[in-house]
Amino acid sequence: MRVGHGFDAHRLVEGRPLVLGGVRVPFERGALGHSDGDALAHAIADALLGAAALPDLGARFPASDSRWKDADSMALLAQSAAAVREAGYAIGNVDATIVLDQPKLGGFTAEMRAKIASCLDLDASRVNVKAKRSEGMGYTGDGTGVAAYAVALLSESGVR
Repeated sequence: MRVGHGFDAHRLVEGRPLVLGGVRVPFERGALGHSDGDALAHAIADALLGAAALPDLGARFPASDSRWKDADSMALLAQSAAAVREAGYAIGNVDATIVLDQPKLGGFTAEMRAKIASCLDLDASRVNVKAKRSEGMGYTGDGTGVAAYAVALLSESGVR
């Protein structure tokens, strides 16, 4: 068994959509990023890659490469999961937390969970997404940024 931890954060700005876990969340600001800025998908990808001891998301899809400009982060997550499987690992489960005071995300987490599970080719019972508030503290509390954390469990699949 192998465990990986992922983290991502993005500044929130006007004129960008807020996409989390592949779900477009209605809000007046969105994540500034080279890709679509989906901090949740990025954190999960890094947790998976980290558990497999593979290069992280930034190394695989560098912001310096124009091919990844405005990329769909769920596609990047799917490619990361494929790399993990190619390295000989099976994904056991993923647990993720989004930290953001506004907008409230509780009504969107089930859809995020379903989209992530589908992207990773997992049963939804193996994916969990939680939304937490930071009670007005820091960039996630003052509305200037979003953060996401994730852990992933892998097992050796014997396919090497």
